[in-house]
Amino acid sequence: MDSAANAESELAARLRAGDPSALAELFDQHRERLWRLVNFRLDHRLLGRVDADDLLQESYLAAAKRIAHFGANPALSPFVWLRLVVCQTLVDLHRHHLGAQQRSAGREVDLQGGPWSQTTSAALANQLVGNFTSPSQVVSRAEMVQKVEQAIGQMNPTDQEILALRHFEELTNSEVAEALGIEQKAASIRYVRALNRLQAILAEVPGLLNET
Repeated sequence: MDSAANAESELAARLRAGDPSALAELFDQHRERLWRLVNFRLDHRLLGRVDADDLLQESYLAAAKRIAHFGANPALSPFVWLRLVVCQTLVDLHRHHLGAQQRSAGREVDLQGGPWSQTTSAALANQLVGNFTSPSQVVSRAEMVQKVEQAIGQMNPTDQEILALRHFEELTNSEVAEALGIEQKAASIRYVRALNRLQAILAEVPGLLNET
């Protein structure tokens, strides 16, 4: 076991023992990754109304109250557990701000597993349109996002999530496998297939790839 793995194992042991300083170390270590998660998953209707740093602070407080939950789940790695807490905090925030509209902002996140949100296709569409389009295009950005979201909706939800986790949250293959509850080999194979499928789908969206 290398030094990084030893450090991860020691941190996990301290968390399971309920050590609050271990949580602080974990949060500091992964703060940038968690910030990236929040900015990717945050519903576009809340942009400018919700600060990612404030949400991460709420997530930290929620995690402090749930350390016992981590101890009761020996299969969870520290980062994947903390990511799930942040996801649940994000869902709660969507529910609070969007009220009756919250079903389109995400569903309950099961901290035992099943962590993906119903908004993955929308988040992917917003990111991809931002990467590929320019202000000069004839079709408005909102219309293009809708077209791309509908196109991505053709994909298997798990494959959508694998792309989101690998490309926008930048999780490792092993972290993706753990987060989705699948084998690492399966996660790797599905990632390659999903990436090829996405490229084919985007090529069929009028006006997306040929704008400069």
